[in-house]
Amino acid sequence: MIQIRVWDLPTRLFHWSLATLVLALVVTGNIGGNAMVWHFRCGYAVLSLLLFRLMWGFVGGHWSKWQQLSCSPLQLRQYVSNLKSHQDYLGHNPLGSLSVIAILALLTLQVATGLFSDDEIANAGPLTVWVSENIVSKFTQWHKGLGKGIVLLLIATHLLAIAWHYFKKNENLSRAMVWGNKMSAEAADPSSDKPRDWLKALVCFALAAGLVYFLINAAAPL
Repeated sequence: MIQIRVWDLPTRLFHWSLATLVLALVVTGNIGGNAMVWHFRCGYAVLSLLLFRLMWGFVGGHWSKWQQLSCSPLQLRQYVSNLKSHQDYLGHNPLGSLSVIAILALLTLQVATGLFSDDEIANAGPLTVWVSENIVSKFTQWHKGLGKGIVLLLIATHLLAIAWHYFKKNENLSRAMVWGNKMSAEAADPSSDKPRDWLKALVCFALAAGLVYFLINAAAPL
């Protein structure tokens, strides 16, 4: 067996930071009141992370690139039909790839609708001034209702899949996302995970955070 660096440090930091911030968003959103200040701050941080991940999917480590997310209909059908067999994947398997895409896409939609939402009490997204009251109402309904429910359902499914791999396939996916390495029976391309890669990730995150800062202040009165 060979130890392969699969998840580079920026990808791992992204993963655990996103998980922590989503939990904080759920908690602060349910508390409401003064906690909404932190709800908005966490939302901006999540948007920054999502934009970073979009860029990192093109310039990041080998296994973090978008081209490694194998979830075509044929690949999904073959994977599901052979679930009982022991199939090893260094990166995400087809269902995992589909899960990643779905979670990232829905989180992006959830954060985006939050920017245009208004609880009609004391909290309004920074971009509500750009759209009509009808659109604000629809986005608010989605953000507080169906959108939130779908995101929580996908996260629960993701956690159940991790538990299934651990108990049924004796595969600890969380450990790999902590330490970055996986064992492989065959040689494979590792993800580059060196200081120059970390610097590249910092530049990407700085660009992402800068875009979010510009966006949330674009509608601010002069």
